[in-house]
Amino acid sequence: MPLSTNPPSLPPLNWLRAFEAAARLMSFTQAGREIGVTQSAISQNVRLLEAHLGERLFERLPHRLELTESGKAYLPAVQDGFQRIGSGTREVFGPIRRDRVTVRATPGFAVAWLAPRIADFYAQAPDVNLRIVSSIWDLGFEAGAADLEVRYGDGDWPGLHCGRLTVDRVFPVASPKVAADLAADPATLADRRLLHTIGFRVTWPRWLDSAGLSQIVDGSGGDHFDTAVTALAIAERGLGVALSRSSLAAERLARGTLVAPFETALETDEAFFLVWPTNAPLSTDAERFADWLRGQAD
Repeated sequence: MPLSTNPPSLPPLNWLRAFEAAARLMSFTQAGREIGVTQSAISQNVRLLEAHLGERLFERLPHRLELTESGKAYLPAVQDGFQRIGSGTREVFGPIRRDRVTVRATPGFAVAWLAPRIADFYAQAPDVNLRIVSSIWDLGFEAGAADLEVRYGDGDWPGLHCGRLTVDRVFPVASPKVAADLAADPATLADRRLLHTIGFRVTWPRWLDSAGLSQIVDGSGGDHFDTAVTALAIAERGLGVALSRSSLAAERLARGTLVAPFETALETDEAFFLVWPTNAPLSTDAERFADWLRGQAD
């Protein structure tokens, strides 16, 4: 049989199924019975796989099969792949999924606002299973993608129920040591790395104007991040100063890992909102989680 010399790509699934069953049962006939095809179909699929890989996987001896060294080496990888696919399918699409509430939220909200409060929901609703998925940008409400979503913005999203969860103020935060230096001499902010979060309306230049520091600090300098939680984590390590929303910095401020060194804080009409489609009624469990979120906001 001529063997291919081209680098092999991922083989078709039916070829791999035929190989795995034949190798496990050491019989093309029994493999065919298990899968529900003929012995010749198993043999043909194995030959196609061998040609694709450029290696023989079986020695076809009188009245029996033996795996070649390549076949012995390949079999565990194929079986592991099938096991992973099976486990992943059961985890994502198993019976419990029907009762799971899928909530899409930004990483910043999930880590900084939701995680510190979620123990209360677990205590109130131990029978409700959640699936929290990340969403940085507004991707729309694809059919079936989520039951609920937490978005940051002004709440103007046609076709969606919108319930405000936060009232935010915007101000710089830094590690305790950096904050102490800035409080003693605000002008030293010019020597610090500014940490920006992309997508927010209130930005460093606006805050610097309000604080009277725009003449000495370049508000365009520094690093930019597409999620606030990254900027806050870097600020905690004393590597820069983040312009944060009060709802996202609150827990770190309470723990003392971040400090607000300046009194100037700007109001913003942007906030985190709980949203879901007006044409899609919530399940009982999704309604329970929505009620809990609204209660936390109140």
